[in-house]
Amino acid sequence: MNKAVMALVCGAALVACNSADKKPETGKEAPIIGKATVKVENGIMTPEVLYSFGRVTDVQVSPDKSKILYGVTYVSIEQNKTNRELFTMNIDGSEKKQITNTAKSENNAVWIKGGAKIAFLSSESGSSQIWEMNADGTGRKQVSAIEGDINGFTYSPDEKKIMYIKNIKFGERTADRYPDLPNASGRIIDDLMYKHWSEWIEEIPHTFIADYDGNKMADTAIDILGDEPYECPMLPFGGTEQLAWSPDSKSVAYTCRKKTGVEYSLSTNSDIYLYNLESKETKNLTEGMMGYDTNPVFSPDGKYIAWQSMERDGYESDKNRMFVMNLATSEKIYVTEKFDYNTDYLAWNDDNQSIYFVSCVEAKTHLFKAFFHTNEITQITKGDYDYESFGIAGDKLIALRHSMSMPNEIYAVNTANGEAKELSFENKEILSQLTMGKVEERWIPTTDGKKMLTWVVYPPNFDPNKKYPTLLYCQGGPQSTVSQFWSYRWNLQMMAANDYIIVAPNRRGLPGFGQEWLEQISKDYGGQNMKDYLSAIDALAKEPYVNADKLGCTGASYGGFSVYWLAGNHNKRFKAFLSHAGIFNLEAQYLETEEMWFANWDLGGSFWDRSNSIAQRSYANSPHRFVDKWDTPIMVTHGELDFRILASQGMMAFNAAKLKGIPARMLVYPNENHWISQPQNGVLFQREFFRWFDTYLK
Repeated sequence: MNKAVMALVCGAALVACNSADKKPETGKEAPIIGKATVKVENGIMTPEVLYSFGRVTDVQVSPDKSKILYGVTYVSIEQNKTNRELFTMNIDGSEKKQITNTAKSENNAVWIKGGAKIAFLSSESGSSQIWEMNADGTGRKQVSAIEGDINGFTYSPDEKKIMYIKNIKFGERTADRYPDLPNASGRIIDDLMYKHWSEWIEEIPHTFIADYDGNKMADTAIDILGDEPYECPMLPFGGTEQLAWSPDSKSVAYTCRKKTGVEYSLSTNSDIYLYNLESKETKNLTEGMMGYDTNPVFSPDGKYIAWQSMERDGYESDKNRMFVMNLATSEKIYVTEKFDYNTDYLAWNDDNQSIYFVSCVEAKTHLFKAFFHTNEITQITKGDYDYESFGIAGDKLIALRHSMSMPNEIYAVNTANGEAKELSFENKEILSQLTMGKVEERWIPTTDGKKMLTWVVYPPNFDPNKKYPTLLYCQGGPQSTVSQFWSYRWNLQMMAANDYIIVAPNRRGLPGFGQEWLEQISKDYGGQNMKDYLSAIDALAKEPYVNADKLGCTGASYGGFSVYWLAGNHNKRFKAFLSHAGIFNLEAQYLETEEMWFANWDLGGSFWDRSNSIAQRSYANSPHRFVDKWDTPIMVTHGELDFRILASQGMMAFNAAKLKGIPARMLVYPNENHWISQPQNGVLFQREFFRWFDTYLK
């Protein structure tokens, strides 16, 4: 490790102490992971500071709109794990109180019994079960005792039933066929979708409904899918947002893609189903709507249901539209037909006429309100930050908000004028010690005569008379906006704190700039979006404070693909590259990945279809075809549990660089997937990231 990196890691910029990070005495349990006590010197962020922030999530407004319930996740680098605690405060932010203090995280917390109690998930008993406690955190008791783990739950409005998610066995296992080989580890596979993102599919989630007497959930429950072999909610990311109780507690709406195997791997056609608890009958509300239909929400009076809908089967990044159905007449209303952006996190207003939602417009995610009868849409908030989720409290929205310079905090937003007031201040002590770099919005001309929003993040204490090494940040997705995001790995302020200027373009293929801009990237990998990247870095390289001889390039997933592609097509612009979980060989990727709808839509089809000119153009632009032009040091990182983009992609790229005699390094995680989730692995990534770039750019 060189002296510059030693100074970075060991404290020239910071000394950070976590009260939970002290090594326990022999024979004693590790301390409960809690809020960090941090001392930052010189105002500079380091990986240890980044991992000291409390991570605020899951805001819940009490039934009487007087209190807020939320969770904060704390990290221990020493223990290499996290712990989530619960908090309450008044609706104005006063009387903040931590109501749990345990070694086991409390999750999925919700108000019940009119706000007198709180229900939550805990693994305190050895498996994830539903617990309840008083609103002040006293009187904890276990409510469920089912076999296995509960992954999520919701109480019915009348609180006589509990709907919960639990994994069930899927398919035949080797031991089922050969009971005399109980230790055989081989998997016998006969169909596709045998793996998904980061897991082998031997279990799938199903949704159950059990009676609840006010004290305990019944041991027996109804599986609303019966013996159907489908996921509900859908893997890999679905949760309770894909389920909804009707206000009268008589029906449940759920999201499901009723397909398996090859058919599942080729289709995004999910539907919203209505299950009647009394008759046990199920009705498909969105039959004939061919794309993703997800996340149903009933109006307070139960007359309508809203949901998110994509139009085209096989296109997972299609416009996420808002639809409303009149349940009496089955009339469907396309609420956002004239709104050229996605809709997320739908929530009905108490008036039964309007719906609040969030949408990303020009790389900033804000709060909006839609009147579904008139299709009128109004924007509530503006500014250089992102809103993530919210709860309704009369004329206020209690919302999570973050930016490139601040992690999630809770804000009260006036729905009439958009004025926002911070309530939580979870990370005030750390933020007050940090000097964040300036974040600048630039609109840069592209090669085809358009304008592209590019975020430029400057180092803290930026000096325009100096020349700085500069990093081009390539976004993943590929259709995921470079908004005012806050990340615990791809943190642009973290990069800037290491004396780099960061250039983060919203290149072609990102939402928030209309459907035409979004869709251009499909079937054009290695095309216009790569020209956009070069337009951005070329524009900044002309600035007197940018050292044009010290440019680097980095990104993950599709951003990692971009790094590999640019490595063979950059005309010596860059002096170092770093790719995480990137696609190197598109032909191999087509047969290695799991969600075939994604590969078919984005690449145009299979590489063996020689008559498909669009697909052939895609594969001709595979990064591995340009290795002959590689001439620049490159670092590769990858997780071996990544089933989305296999680690072999990164290994191929590393091997190619070494065989060509190019300086290269590889960081492989045997226990990480497409992301890096473990604290020590995250810190390792940050240290190696800057050790690599510092070597070639400083």
